Amino acid sequence: MGRAKLRPVALSDADRDRLTRIVRTGSSPAQQVRRARILLELDENRPEREGPSPTHVVVAERAGVCADTVVKVCKVYVERGGDAIDTVTRKKRLTPPVEAKVTGDVEARLIALACTKPPEGHATWSLRLLEKHVLLTEGIPPLDHSTIGRVLKKRNFSLT
Repeated sequence: MGRAKLRPVALSDADRDRLTRIVRTGSSPAQQVRRARILLELDENRPEREGPSPTHVVVAERAGVCADTVVKVCKVYVERGGDAIDTVTRKKRLTPPVEAKVTGDVEARLIALACTKPPEGHATWSLRLLEKHVLLTEGIPPLDHSTIGRVLKKRNFSLT
């Protein structure tokens, strides 16, 4: 006799319908489909199921994954408060992997610098000339000329 499940999966009718739609439409990413199939197999509230819910090994064979994947999906389901759609979809990052060099303040100072009169000997600002002056300016991190061009293009700023 098997032991009681540590992380039972009990889906509502609405969750079951959404997961079934994810599996059947074929327009969702493969990882979402795989996780949805696992949750549907583990569902203990499934109306057509007779007897106890299958073990993780049986679910893994039916879903075409290893048993560890089934355990991890169950764990995520419990950690996310039993929200099936949250379990299936990818977790959004709270912070970007790399902090942006160009913030609103830097952008404003860069545009203000580009609006000033170019140095003597130059008729207009060029991206490389702006790059050299950014290095000399306090409070602006060193930026590449291509980054400066992207910032100016984003704001429809023309150097001519």
